[in-house]
Parts: sequence; structure tokens; C-alpha cells
Amino acid sequence: MCNFPDCECRGFLQWQVGALLLVFFPLRGGGQAAQIRYSIPEELAPGSFVGDVARDLGLDAARVASRQLQILPGSAQRHFRAEAQTGVLVVEERIDRERLCGSSPRCLLYLEILLANPLASHRVEVEVLDVNDNAPAFLTSLTRLEIAESAAPGARFPLEPAEDLDFGANSVSIYRLSPPGCFTLSVKNLKDGRKHPELVLEKALDREQQEQHRLVLTALDGGLPAKSGTAEIVVSVIDANDNPPVFGQPVYKITLLENAPEGTMVIKLNATDQDEGTNGEIAYSFSSHTRQKIRRLFSIQERTGEVRVLGNVDYEEGTVYEIDVRAKDKGSPSMDAHCSVLVEIKDVNDNAPSVRFTLLSATVREDAPVGTAVALLSVSDGDSRENGEVQLQLPADIPFQIVSSFRNHYSLVTSGPLDREEVSEYKVVITATDSGSPPLSSQSNLLINISDLNDNPPRFSQPAYQAEVPENNALGVPICSVSAFDPDLGPNSQLSYSIVDSTVQGLPVSSYVYVSAENGTIYSSSSFDHEQIKQIVVQIQARDGGSPPLSTNGSNVTVYVFILDQNDNAPVILHPVTGSQVAAPQRIPQSVPAGYMVTKVTAVDADSGHNAWLSYSLLPQSTDPSLFRVASYTGEIRTTRGFQDTDLAAQKIVVLVKDNGDPALSCTVTIMVSLEDKASEENFKSRDFLTNPKDKPDLTLYLIIALVAVSMVCLVTFIVFSAKCLRKRDRYSCCCLSNSPSRDIFKHSSPKLQLNTDGTLKYMEVTLRPTDSQSQCYRTCFSPGSDRMSADPFLSVTLLQIHSSSPSSLSRHAFFAVHSFSLWI
Repeated sequence: MCNFPDCECRGFLQWQVGALLLVFFPLRGGGQAAQIRYSIPEELAPGSFVGDVARDLGLDAARVASRQLQILPGSAQRHFRAEAQTGVLVVEERIDRERLCGSSPRCLLYLEILLANPLASHRVEVEVLDVNDNAPAFLTSLTRLEIAESAAPGARFPLEPAEDLDFGANSVSIYRLSPPGCFTLSVKNLKDGRKHPELVLEKALDREQQEQHRLVLTALDGGLPAKSGTAEIVVSVIDANDNPPVFGQPVYKITLLENAPEGTMVIKLNATDQDEGTNGEIAYSFSSHTRQKIRRLFSIQERTGEVRVLGNVDYEEGTVYEIDVRAKDKGSPSMDAHCSVLVEIKDVNDNAPSVRFTLLSATVREDAPVGTAVALLSVSDGDSRENGEVQLQLPADIPFQIVSSFRNHYSLVTSGPLDREEVSEYKVVITATDSGSPPLSSQSNLLINISDLNDNPPRFSQPAYQAEVPENNALGVPICSVSAFDPDLGPNSQLSYSIVDSTVQGLPVSSYVYVSAENGTIYSSSSFDHEQIKQIVVQIQARDGGSPPLSTNGSNVTVYVFILDQNDNAPVILHPVTGSQVAAPQRIPQSVPAGYMVTKVTAVDADSGHNAWLSYSLLPQSTDPSLFRVASYTGEIRTTRGFQDTDLAAQKIVVLVKDNGDPALSCTVTIMVSLEDKASEENFKSRDFLTNPKDKPDLTLYLIIALVAVSMVCLVTFIVFSAKCLRKRDRYSCCCLSNSPSRDIFKHSSPKLQLNTDGTLKYMEVTLRPTDSQSQCYRTCFSPGSDRMSADPFLSVTLLQIHSSSPSSLSRHAFFAVHSFSLWI
């Protein structure tokens, strides 16, 4: 049942049929979006149904709400509303076709429908059909005409046409004239479809019989039912001017460029009149039925007949203008003539294309796949044909491209990989150029930011670090700082530092040092002892704050911390063995010559380098410092002269042992020397079996036998130990030598001393232990007679003499000497 007024029922039924027939479903492919077309009559009440967009797009009812169907802002948005839950398009406000489209043959409204999840846009075209809601109307309700009585039958007199805002069949279709008499009505059909009525003189007029004729002109439209409008025509019969003006041709065709400047002459008309005087003077003007739009665009000069441009002539607003011109003489009554000037407007490329963004995403993830939509845009150009064809261009050095969606609608998508660390933002310049001659173009700028991802692990600024710290340091002392960098942004570049778990001499490295997680500064967590550990190797790892976090892993940095020696160990006396720093008494004959070696002081220092260099000197506390001298670097104590009877039998020698540190540390040893008198010496000689030359054994023979025996024992021992080393690689064998790069890898170990009964050094055993489990271990055993050992840089061992408890009993003992030697480790 039709709910509209009777005059609109037919239009509404036409709309219902059209709405069912004009829905088009696009082909899925080629990058073109769907297009849907509906037809509705004008003047529908708000809320009236237009079309089911969801159904026409193939969306089931369950997915309509999730796709968030909405209308993008535009010129036609305010007229319609999309129901997001149902996908139905309804009228938002009453639509007046005449106000929107005027006299255009078709009234089309365009909507852009946006769907989310996935993102897509569709074009909806709504044609507004005309409804007969306007009655024809005349501009003036009373028209006065003066017609000379000499006018011949068949003369035509244009009348003002009625205007109907409706279109097509609902516009003016019929004119009627009443009452019948001397005039009939003729209707002239113009090229634009309009109808102009003309009053036709049917028979000659006689002013003396009837001076005035009153007629009624009725205009009816084609609606059902038809609407009408009337105007009164008063014809006054004038006497005598019997020659009207005459144009050279009824129609003049002129071509005019659009945007012709104001004052440009279109044509100069020339009408002639055979009468003389005022009856032959002609005035030009627009005909009474000339539309107001033409009067705003053109002007006519009354005396000369020049038609000139008055307003802005735009090809996009109108391509052809038909100007009706009247030439009227000044006779009484006046006579006139009419002609038409057909002005064809030629298009000029005077409108640059424009780009409008309908949807924009200003930020794109750097891991966005190729083809990710960044923006939706549309292009428009006010020109027509080739002047309105637009091409879009992008710079060649950006990873984006423009993909066509449907006519004049495009998508800006990614065309390559993105990396924020290389380019953090792109300034996209879209250039739109038409195909006119010359072409016009415009540019639109779009700033696209690339969002950061945690795709870069931290990196240290250098492959390794070295630091030095003195031993005996305080806890918490900064040692050095490591620095890493991460090219990511924000939390992805916020770094924290940690120590990779490892052990040093069996203890976790964290018990020696720790690192600040915030700034990478390494601090000591214990006090170091150079004699216990000389180097600490620390692995530092950096980790960023991303999710998930990335770390340096294989790119960890190695920090070498070297412990510098301090002079914190005083020398220690190894020989002679002392009790409360007083050595056992040394007994020497009083008859020894100058240069006789009394004894030798041997000391060691646990420090390294210069701090372990020792020097020996006599102190004034000695009994007679002038009687003895001590070698500064060997510690040998010798007599400076022969003893005299006046010298004391008991001499005290005080030796100072001092290292080379700053400040230097020292220790002292006191040696008591007892001089044997001549009687004791003679007694010793009388009991010596060597005093009788006849009883002397062959000393040379004994010495040779002893040397050969010792040599054989050493050779056999060396061969046996070498065989064991080659077979077992025993780490504690004295012959196992490794390729250790430095002596510093060993710990200091206190030597083991074996003394004779008289207090002299019998032998010394020194064990060198590596600082870590991977280094080789050395153990060196020295024969009796070693009397000196230097800690750094050499370990020197001197073999001492082996002598019997009674040197005078040469018959019972062999006396031999073995030259001292030095072994370099």
C-alpha cells in the first residue's frame, strides 16, 4: 500500500522496482571494490528504508556488527544513516531533489561505506527520483503585449514560460490558452527539453473593433494528478509601425572558452528595420523568457547589440547556453524580432586535481608485511574528459605504492620491508597530475612514523676491556666501566648489565667483583692479594628491556682485571736459620785470610717485580763492622782482612735485608762468629790424617769417584723421570714443562727447608702451583747445598758443600765440592 500522497504513489512504486533492479555486485578481483546502486524518491520521511547494504555485500547477519559498517564523511553523508547492527541504509533527513540537483537529468548521491576487520571500502550510489511536488509557476502573473493592427496573421509572439522545479515527466508538459479568438497557442521545444509558449495571431486585428484582448495562459505538468499554474495575458492593439526589425539568421552558433575574462565579446548582433525615424531605431535586449542564470553570465549592449561575458563561465557548470535576443524598434507601436545565440563552451584545463585522505594511519610497525594498507585516499578534478583524468605518483626511494580500489579511489600500501633503525619516518609526497594540456598537478604530504620493535640485540662498543687495580684495595672501589649500545627505541634500548657465571680459583667470579646493572660500572667485592691472584677474567652480558628481551649472548665482552703488586711483604730470612733473629754461632779459624766467606745470608720476598729485589748491608750494631763485608746482592759475608790477636774472639754481625719497594720493607739477622784460637787449630791439624803425607789417601781418586757416581745417578734419574713424563704426562713430575705464557700464573709457596745438625742448609724444596686448574704444575727438587733463591724474575738455587761432621777426619769422609748453578723457570 502506498503511504505517500496520491501524486507521489507512482514515483514510489517506480523506486521500489528500481531499488531491486539497480543493485550491482562487483567482481571479486582486479583490486576493484564493490559498487551498489539504489534508487529512492525524494521527500522520503527520515528513517525510510533505502537498501540492505550488508545483504548486498554478502555479509551474514552474524558478521554485520563485527565489521563496524559506517559511512565515511562526505557531501552526501548527512542525508543517510547506516544501521551498524543490521547493515540497513535509511534516510537521515528529508531530501529535496530540486535543491540538491536543480534541473540535472539525474540526481546521484555517492556514499563511501567503510568496513573493518578486514579494512575495506565500498561505493554506494543513490539516485534520487523526482516526485511531482512542485506546480508550474510563471515569473509574472500579468503579461502585457502591444501588437500592431497591421500585424499579419501567423505572426508569433513569445510568451514567458512557466517554470516547474520538478524534472522529466513531472515538469511542464502542456500549455493551454483561453478563451479562443484571434490568437492560438504554439509551443516551441528547445534543445534542452524546455517548452516555450508562443502566441500566434490567427487573424488580423482591428483596433477599432477591439482595442484590447485578455487571455489566460495555463501550464500543466505531467504528474498524476497534474498540477498547473496560470498567467494573464493582456494584448493591446497598436496602430501603424508595419515593418519589424529583421535578423540576418535565426540562430547564431558561437564557441567560447571557459573562464573567459569579464567583458569578452561573444557576438555583435545586427538587425535591420526598413522603417525610418524612430520606427527604424532598434534596441537589443534579452527576450523575456531568458533565464536568470544566462542574465548573470552574459550581458547585451542595448544600442550596439554586443553580447559580452558578465560572469564566470565554467564548463563544468554548463556546456551549452542558448541566449534569446529581442530586437525592438521604437515605432508606435513598436515591432520586434527574435533570434537565438547558441554559445558552446569549450573546456579548459583550469582545475588542478586534489587528493583527499579518507582514512589515515600515521604509524606503521616496522615488521608490517608488504601490502599493509596505510591510508585510503580519493582524487577529484573539476575538469572533464582528459582534463579530469588523474594519475598519482610517489617518490621512487620509499617503500610504499598506490593501489587502485575503484574509480578515483586508492590505497597507500607498503611495498617493501621497513626498518626503523635505518629510517624512522617517511615524508610521503603524493603528486596528482591530470592529462590536460598543459597538465596541472598538486601535491599532498603525508608523514608516516615507523614504530619500533625489539629486533636488535645490544652490542658492546669494544671487544674487550683491560683494567688495573692495586692489591689490598678497599671494598666497592670502581674498577672500570663497560658500555653497550642498542639501536632500538624506548624500553627496547634500555640496557642492564650482569656478570656471566664463572669461577676463579674455585670461587664464583661474583665473589671478586660485581657490576652495576644500570651503568655497567664494575666494582670490587673483595680485597685482592697479588700473591694469591694476579688476574681476574670477567664476562659481562648486556640485556635490553624489550619483550622478549634480547641479550649480547655470543657478543659478551671480556674484562681483564690485573691485580697490581704492592710492597706489602717484608723479606724473610731463609738462611741462616735463626731463633729470635739470632743465628747459630759460626766457628772459623783465626788464621783465615782476607776474603774468606764466613757464611751467606739467603732471603726471599713474596712480592713481585721491583718490590722483590733485595739488597744486603751491614748495620753499625755489628761488633766490628770494619772486619767484615757483605755482598749487596748475594748476601755473602766475607772477611775484609786477617784476624789479629787484638780482635775479639766473639764477633756479632748484624745484616739488614731490604727490598726495593716504596716505601721499602726490611728485616735483620744477627750472626755470631766465634774465632778458634791457634791451639785449637793445631789440635785439629794434629788429628788430621792428611798431616802425614805417607798416610794420605788419594784425594783426587776420591773426588773423581764421587763425581762419576753423582753424574751417573743424575743421568739415570733424568732418564727415568723423562720416560714417565712422556708416558703419563704427570702434572707433578719435575720434568713436565708446559707452554705456559708467563710465570705469573703460579702461586707463591713457602719453601720447605731441610737443615743439617749444625744449622746449615742441607736442601730446599720449592713447589710452584698454578693459579687455575688448567695450568701445569711444576715441582723442583734441589740437591743439598742450595743457599739462595730469588723470587722474581729468576729462581736461583745454589748447591752448598756437603761436608762431614768432622772436617779433620778425611780418612773416614770424602770432601768434595759441587759448583753452584742457577735454574731459570
